[in-house]
Amino acid sequence: MTQVQTPKIVKKKLFSPIWLLPIIALALGAWLGIKSIRESGIEVTIHFPSATGMDIGKTLVKYQGLTVGKVVDMSIDDSLQGVNVNVIMDYRSAPFINDGTKFWLVKPKATITGVEGLDTLFSGNYISILPGEGESRSFFEAETKAPVITPGVEGLIVHITSDKLGSLDVGSPIFYRQIPVGQVVGYHLEGTDEILVTAFIQQQYAELVKVDSQFWNVSGISVDASLSGIKVNSESLASILAGGISFSSNSNSSLAQNNHEFSLYENEQEALGGVQFDLIAKGSESVSSNAAIVYRGIQIGQVVTKQLSENGIVLSAKINSLYEELLTDSAHFWLEGADISLSGIKHPERLITGSVINFVPGTGAARSSYPLLNEAPESSNDKKLLLTLTANSNPGVSAGAEIHYKQIKIGQVLSNQLTDDFSQVEYQAEIDADFVGLVSGNSHFIAESALEIDASLEGVKVNTRDLNTLTSGALSLIRGTNKSLAKAGDKLAVFASNDDANKFFHQQGLITKRLIHQDAADLNAGSPVYYKKMQIGTVTQVDWQASDNNFAIDIAIEKAFASLLTEQTVFWRNSALSINASLSGVEVDVAPLMGALKGGISLGLLDDNKVTNGKTLYDSKFLALSQAQAITLTFPATVKLAAKAPIRYLGHKVGEVETVTLTPNLKELTATAYLYGEYAANFTQQDAAYSIVDANISLAGITAPETILTGPYIEVFPGTSNAKADSFNGEIASKFHNIDDALVFNLSNNALGSVKAGTAIFFRGVKIGQVDTYELSQQGTGVVMQAHIKNKYKHLVNSTSVFWDLSGVKVDVGLFSGAQIETGSLETILAGGIGVATEMPTSAANKISSEQKTFKLNKQLEPEWLNWAPNQAL
Repeated sequence: MTQVQTPKIVKKKLFSPIWLLPIIALALGAWLGIKSIRESGIEVTIHFPSATGMDIGKTLVKYQGLTVGKVVDMSIDDSLQGVNVNVIMDYRSAPFINDGTKFWLVKPKATITGVEGLDTLFSGNYISILPGEGESRSFFEAETKAPVITPGVEGLIVHITSDKLGSLDVGSPIFYRQIPVGQVVGYHLEGTDEILVTAFIQQQYAELVKVDSQFWNVSGISVDASLSGIKVNSESLASILAGGISFSSNSNSSLAQNNHEFSLYENEQEALGGVQFDLIAKGSESVSSNAAIVYRGIQIGQVVTKQLSENGIVLSAKINSLYEELLTDSAHFWLEGADISLSGIKHPERLITGSVINFVPGTGAARSSYPLLNEAPESSNDKKLLLTLTANSNPGVSAGAEIHYKQIKIGQVLSNQLTDDFSQVEYQAEIDADFVGLVSGNSHFIAESALEIDASLEGVKVNTRDLNTLTSGALSLIRGTNKSLAKAGDKLAVFASNDDANKFFHQQGLITKRLIHQDAADLNAGSPVYYKKMQIGTVTQVDWQASDNNFAIDIAIEKAFASLLTEQTVFWRNSALSINASLSGVEVDVAPLMGALKGGISLGLLDDNKVTNGKTLYDSKFLALSQAQAITLTFPATVKLAAKAPIRYLGHKVGEVETVTLTPNLKELTATAYLYGEYAANFTQQDAAYSIVDANISLAGITAPETILTGPYIEVFPGTSNAKADSFNGEIASKFHNIDDALVFNLSNNALGSVKAGTAIFFRGVKIGQVDTYELSQQGTGVVMQAHIKNKYKHLVNSTSVFWDLSGVKVDVGLFSGAQIETGSLETILAGGIGVATEMPTSAANKISSEQKTFKLNKQLEPEWLNWAPNQAL
């Protein structure tokens, strides 16, 4: 009987490895297709007036010498007014093809001022592009000429207005002290009466242009022929051929900004200004135009024009601005030529050049016209005493006012004017020779009232003065106790009343002190000074100190409180309302009414015999009593930093920023900050490090996320120097500071790759350190990265350690071996990472020395490294 065998059931495999090949091929094909579509380029259309100078397939689009596109087609537009040029742009230029983008054709152009587009003689005409902002678009109208500022060119653009263009043209040079610093880049009519010339100043010379700079035309050759001689002026050969503009600047003025407007003067003489006035002469034929005005042998001005009038000959003259203070009300002018006598000829050169106008200054305000005398005036009485009187405000005294002593006239006021800083009224006064002995060195003057009314229970008394006092005012001399007499030029005080004088001299007996602060805020003369909310003094003056960039605040303290001014005294500014809220409750502190309205200063005493410099005015009571130390920090202007930003050390607040200002050159920020007293000594070493901490969002995560809400803060680390400083240059990014005795070493590689500051170092998947900084090697052949290993893991790294790059995903595809995909953790895929393995246990022989051993960063892991298992070092 035949035995039937039981069939074996074999389970079929659901998936065969052979299917990986077509899947991978499909993925590669899809990726190549997407890449081809993505990199196919962007088509734009540019409308030109004509196609002259352009060829299909040959004309390129360039940006700063780099080819970013090519002309692929050209066609006539529908209105027959130009051509549409189709251009294929590189796909990477997509972010720059926007509403504000400009295109223009670059071709060679030769003018008097030079040759443009010289490179096109070899490469052919090309289309240049200037990226702009706005929405993306595909159709553009070509520019008829290159923009004023092209890519890679930096400088200052200014506008200069003129009544006529003259020989100026595009390309005409701009001079400063005969050095070319820019050029005219365009001009157009502004309305019907004015031409607006646009000029470009090169970046290295932009700081020469101030808000009050004077521009004048230097085109061609200027010839001035007269009896005084022949003057021929020209700026340079370029200005003769192509016209030109020159300018001058005041070094103390503010810098001009882009698009600032200036006026164009006909010549240098008109531009540099001066005081213009008229001289009225009777038949002065020997005075010519350009005749010199001389003072003590120095020419201080000249005659500009000469013309007839009903009163005689009117000479329009001008005194240079340098000497304009000499022109006063009592100034005298007289004609002076060569002096021929039996003893010889004095000033013989004037026989050829013509007569000059001599000048002697006087006193008072300048006039618009003066008589021209034929001979020198008689000398004034030299025995009179000339004084300068000052007052905080004018009590009704003007030029011509009489000066009295016991109602007897002893002199008069010659002129009155404001001081240069506009803080006081200044009088020039004259005391008659017979009364000079009445005026001592500490005398003062009281303004007299034309009408005085004294009303009381006893009756009403009315005193009046003469008409001259009513119209011009008058001063009364109050003799001083000083035996030494006043000298010519001495400054004496004028008071509006006896009460003002008594109050002033009372203040002279007060204890004065000067405080320093970065800003004056609400403080002014009269602001109260308090001790425990009781007024003990006042602010007498607030002055800006430009040299130190701060304010000097003068205060006066009553002598009764002199004992409060010790080495432990500190001062702080009052707040009108101070609120301190905490879990224990809300504390509200309200300043006295006068202090709230006028601002105020409070005085306090330190505990524990602490000593202060006594000059610093603090912003708050807390800063004053904690003896905060002021420091100055400088950062690049790109830094985001605001007032009240904290200064932290390892997360602990050790100070705060008070003010942040932009420097005049717009390149840096200057921050005035305070370090709290108990911490100041630890962070004022000369090499203390200050840096900005701001949120950094990357694939690896967010660093310093709290700054997203609170804003950036300053991180500080102490230095090691014995030298102290109060001014520091801050860094944009914090550097690594080895405060935990970490193991520091270097890694080297041919290129940086995906490694960056903060890239983690892993040992068997555990983070044990990170890369801190990186830089090019000295020869520039590679990259050196500084890294550290945490203190508790530093025994895992020694001279037998090896490092490799863990970043990204590594795919190895073979025709027969299949595909091998190697990845690290999600963190290393996103943010990169470095792996480390150590062959031998750490010992004294292989321990990394203090010279910071350098390890090579390998591209990939060798399999045997994973088998290394060093024991804990003994």
